[in-house]
Amino acid sequence: MSTHTPITGRPVRVALVGAGNRGLTYAEWIKAHPERAELVAVADPRPAARAAAGAPVEFDDWRPLVENRVADAVIVATQDRFHLEPVLALAGAGYAILAEKPLAPTEDETRRIVEGVERAGVLFAVCHVMRYTPYTDLVKGVVDSGVLGQLVSLDHLEPVGWWHYAHSYVRGPWRSEKDSSPMLLAKSCHDLDWITYVMGGRIEQVTGFGGLKHFRPENAPAGSADRCLDCAVESDCPYSALKLYMPTLREKGAVWPVTHVTEATDEAGLVQALREGPYGVCAYRGDNDVVDHQVIAMQLTDGVTATFQMVAFTEQTHRQTRIFGSHGWLRGDGERVTVQDFRTGATTVHELGESGSNAADGHGGGDAALVEAFVTAVATGDAGAVRSGPATSLGSHLAAFAAERARHTGTVQQVPLA
Repeated sequence: MSTHTPITGRPVRVALVGAGNRGLTYAEWIKAHPERAELVAVADPRPAARAAAGAPVEFDDWRPLVENRVADAVIVATQDRFHLEPVLALAGAGYAILAEKPLAPTEDETRRIVEGVERAGVLFAVCHVMRYTPYTDLVKGVVDSGVLGQLVSLDHLEPVGWWHYAHSYVRGPWRSEKDSSPMLLAKSCHDLDWITYVMGGRIEQVTGFGGLKHFRPENAPAGSADRCLDCAVESDCPYSALKLYMPTLREKGAVWPVTHVTEATDEAGLVQALREGPYGVCAYRGDNDVVDHQVIAMQLTDGVTATFQMVAFTEQTHRQTRIFGSHGWLRGDGERVTVQDFRTGATTVHELGESGSNAADGHGGGDAALVEAFVTAVATGDAGAVRSGPATSLGSHLAAFAAERARHTGTVQQVPLA
């Protein structure tokens, strides 16, 4: 990364492109720290989304930001398939950029983004939020301390959560590879990034398996209908849209995930959205095609091995990891890290409490820490504050693309150099 001129005497001015859940989450930190940053503009085609961002200047498209530079930095949090054009144009206009992951749905577009921002010489960070959590700091600190000895292997689980999968990947924007990206890339490219960050080596080879096993028409319950509102067996279905959204609205009001379903704030509005929109479609009868389970076996630098599993059919909770070394092992569940030292026989438990890496709780502080690091880098001109720059992020994306090739062809794939 190149260095940049520090900003002195005022907060960092930030524009937001894409005011969905992720973009608004990042904007919350900016608005909560007016002494550090200022949200000066938002670009989104949806009036309600722009209003939710609460920026003084609104655009229905990102292009005016290129024509009229109103900020020091831009957060690009559009849908997966709409990163390439704004990132390249905004980088060319000289903005520092924080881009949501994945960078792009194809290897070619991902490389074009990385090449473009490097050519422009702007500060560029990727939203690999898991790098920024206190939990990650603890795990990496243990690994780097040498207590585990020579690193040998890692096992990492991402429990997506049964209802979260049904919401986002059966009925939501990430349900179709054609419209978004493969599940591994959309949901788990930052797990692959996290593995390389914690273990200190790149992924060199991958193979794996997975597919869409359950959410298929042939698995629809007998007597079910095309929509939950018309279904005679809805009350017995764990993926009933009424069960997933109505209790949340009644108990907590119009909050996520209800806000993804409708802009309305009452039960009548929610029912109408379930009647007409994708979130009310039977979970077995939709147009989803992304995998609901996937396993990957990897070889990292120096012969270290690793496995990764992403599965829909879990509670929604923190990632779970085991790391095995020649002189000790580590087990982490997002709230605590247990370490045994073979040399002494001592077992140490490090308690973090509610930290973890769950999107429902701000990725255990990672969302806020990421934006703080980015703002710090823009303000000081020190790109070292960012833990996930373009070349680093390219590596984890290339591993995800290779894993998808392996899954589709039943082969072992080499991961290209970034």
